[in-house]
Amino acid sequence: MGKRTHIIGGYEIPITDMEHLEDFIESEFPTDILYTLDRNRPYDGQDWTDDGIRGRQEVKGVTMRDIKDCFIKACYESAPIPASQYPKTIYDLPWGDIDIMAVQQNLTCQIEKYMGIYPNIPGEQK
Repeated sequence: MGKRTHIIGGYEIPITDMEHLEDFIESEFPTDILYTLDRNRPYDGQDWTDDGIRGRQEVKGVTMRDIKDCFIKACYESAPIPASQYPKTIYDLPWGDIDIMAVQQNLTCQIEKYMGIYPNIPGEQK
């Protein structure tokens, strides 16, 4: 039987090293508040992510209300329920089951849609 591995972020991680997986994921996809406070940090993530080339895109042509609307849509899209079961108010979403990073990813996609540039993936044709 060959060596079992996981491919994460383009790296091959031996399954025997899974106890370090959380540290590895945090290094590849930082969620630490101190890291996010550094606006001068490099865009060194994978090209199609908000920490890569895609994240360099400046927001243009949307209002603050548009961004609020994008946030609300992103919250609903991130809920693990079908659209037919969406509650009337955002406060009634199943927050304990929502992945906050999914909200962030859906938010940037919604903003790109409002800007008319979705999907803003380097090297791909729309």
